[in-house]
Amino acid sequence: MKIVACNSNPPLAEAVAAELNMPLCNASVRRFADMEVFVEIFENVRGEDVFVVQSTCTPTNDNLMELLIMLDALRRSSARRVTAVMPYFGYARQDRKSGSRTPISAKLVANLLVEAGADRILTMDLHAMQIQGFFDIPVDNLYAAPLFVRDIKDRYGDRDLMIVSPDVGGVVRARQLAQRLNTDLAIIDKRRERAGVSEVMNVIGDVKGRHCLLVDDIVDSGGSLCNAARAISNQGAASVGAYVTHGVLTGSAVERIADSPIEMLTLTDSIMATEAVTAARNIRQVSIAGLLARAMRAVSDESSVSSLFD
Repeated sequence: MKIVACNSNPPLAEAVAAELNMPLCNASVRRFADMEVFVEIFENVRGEDVFVVQSTCTPTNDNLMELLIMLDALRRSSARRVTAVMPYFGYARQDRKSGSRTPISAKLVANLLVEAGADRILTMDLHAMQIQGFFDIPVDNLYAAPLFVRDIKDRYGDRDLMIVSPDVGGVVRARQLAQRLNTDLAIIDKRRERAGVSEVMNVIGDVKGRHCLLVDDIVDSGGSLCNAARAISNQGAASVGAYVTHGVLTGSAVERIADSPIEMLTLTDSIMATEAVTAARNIRQVSIAGLLARAMRAVSDESSVSSLFD
């Protein structure tokens, strides 16, 4: 078993390697003068079970190309099996035709990964569950929910909690977390006028006096999350927090969250924190290194991965 890190999230790859008590594979991912990606592996990987850790986050296309070229290099180096460990799966929001003459980019990325040499995919909280069906190879989709449940119990103790889904599409995810915590669920009904802009229409559920936790898989511009926080705050919530798996946080998202009623936004480190995120007063990260390490060990040992969902 060997672990290879590309450049999207070196701290996470190092933490995973430390959890498994093994060094990262000696490899180089660098650029030529014209910014072409060049990969070189300095260890023998023939017959090895290799895991490549790479989130396809910003810069999405560069990170995706690094991953594809690394997969090709490992396949041509006769690795026995290559697993692409993608804590954040980019292009997952393009999982269907949203209009006439539009692509299904998530399917295209799936094809590219398989063609490049991936034998298996290990990811976390896919934006759309049907993406697993885009692959003809095994896909293990881990969940941040068990990690969030433990953190919520530690931080919020016996407070009167209510889990809130910031939109109708995230109800299943929020309901599962609410069931684990044995608490109530509220839903934000919103109407999106155009991409990146949302308008909160209604709060379904009585949030007055409750400590509300918004739950989602991705926070990008932060508009939906902040609008939802204001809506439930205006309805009399005692406090508002948020738990989101993937902190994409583009543009002025960090400033927007800092100015919102959200007391604390908790993210995983599936995407490496920027300086702005690290400096933010109301944003923190919890590590998924232990969860990824256990999943990778289970895949390598051919043991159960589903036991990690509990």
